[in-house]
Amino acid sequence: MTQANSSVLREFRPHDHQSCISGVMAEAEEVCRVAGARLTPVRRRVLEILLEEHRPMGAYDVLARLDAEGLGDKPPVAYRALGFLSDHGLVHRIERLNAFIACRHPASQGHSAAFLICRNCRLVAEVPAALPEIPNGFRIERTTMEAEGLCAGCIAGGAA
Repeated sequence: MTQANSSVLREFRPHDHQSCISGVMAEAEEVCRVAGARLTPVRRRVLEILLEEHRPMGAYDVLARLDAEGLGDKPPVAYRALGFLSDHGLVHRIERLNAFIACRHPASQGHSAAFLICRNCRLVAEVPAALPEIPNGFRIERTTMEAEGLCAGCIAGGAA
């Protein structure tokens, strides 16, 4: 990999995606074990579906995949699984897109993340968010920071 490519976020360049998925799944299992929560087959599959691409997916897109695999065809199936995964810090909701993306660092519970959204290819990268110092007496529990632009690959490909 060239020096220029080494600074490009993993989500925006070719990488060992299977390793990426297996690492996050292992962390997710540990998060659930520690919390005494159950990663049911449907919850597990929803997380896997979200990990298969770096693009966020809407609840109905997830539901369509579950239905095709015989795991449920009613909206509550997807919404309950996404709610559980979100409550346990395993997925994030991308407000701007009204969609969900798997957390890349689920073992870092309570971390603040920002999302870089490529408006051309729709890939999304999760990066640590630097929060300003908050006055005493207030504890941040959840943040959503989103930035939309072009990834390096789309810029190199001539996207305007």
